[in-house]
Amino acid sequence: QVQLVESGGGLVQPGGSLRLSCAVSGRTISSTTMGWFRQAPGKEREFVATMSRSGITTYYQYAASVKGRFTISRDNAQNTLYLQMNSLKPEDTAVYYCAASRSISNIRNPNEYDYWGQGTQVSVSS
Repeated sequence: QVQLVESGGGLVQPGGSLRLSCAVSGRTISSTTMGWFRQAPGKEREFVATMSRSGITTYYQYAASVKGRFTISRDNAQNTLYLQMNSLKPEDTAVYYCAASRSISNIRNPNEYDYWGQGTQVSVSS
């Protein structure tokens, strides 16, 4: 059974930073496409960042709205995925979800993901 558990959300002022964690069990993340998505109230779930592996190469993708501010990474020994979020803006406020996919294509689409965490709230406000 695959389980994903997010943590690290909270309230932060604009310009601040947070690091989200996603502890994964039941699947090895080093060989799995992993992604972060977010959903704000009244909006659809949207892609934030993903990392995937093809052979020995790891590929990273970011949404245009977070590129240069957010960084996706993983700790293989801990089987944990991270999202470092810097220079946070009020529009980053959302519930953030980590997800795992058995696919390596179309991985910006949340429908391609098979396993999801419960989400963690990130609120950016002064």
